[in-house]
Amino acid sequence: MGSNAPSWADQWGSGGVMGDDDNYDKHDSKESGSKGKKMANVKAAASSGLDKAKTAATVGAHKVKSGTSMGISWIKNKYQKRSSK
Repeated sequence: MGSNAPSWADQWGSGGVMGDDDNYDKHDSKESGSKGKKMANVKAAASSGLDKAKTAATVGAHKVKSGTSMGISWIKNKYQKRSSK
């Protein structure tokens, strides 16, 4: 069982058979920079979408409130006409 091949830990450790770790770090930092820009764009889009949703919810709530108020007034008027006869 005495093999001259490197062990699993040696291969995946620092500077093992897989190559230079510096290249891996450089590649990783390039990705994180582009990911940061993408994340900023996504956050900006989500923020504008949230503002639109908030505005739509406010308008919808106002419509529900005014519609309910008109409906209750209509019912009161019908009841008063019926009870006054």
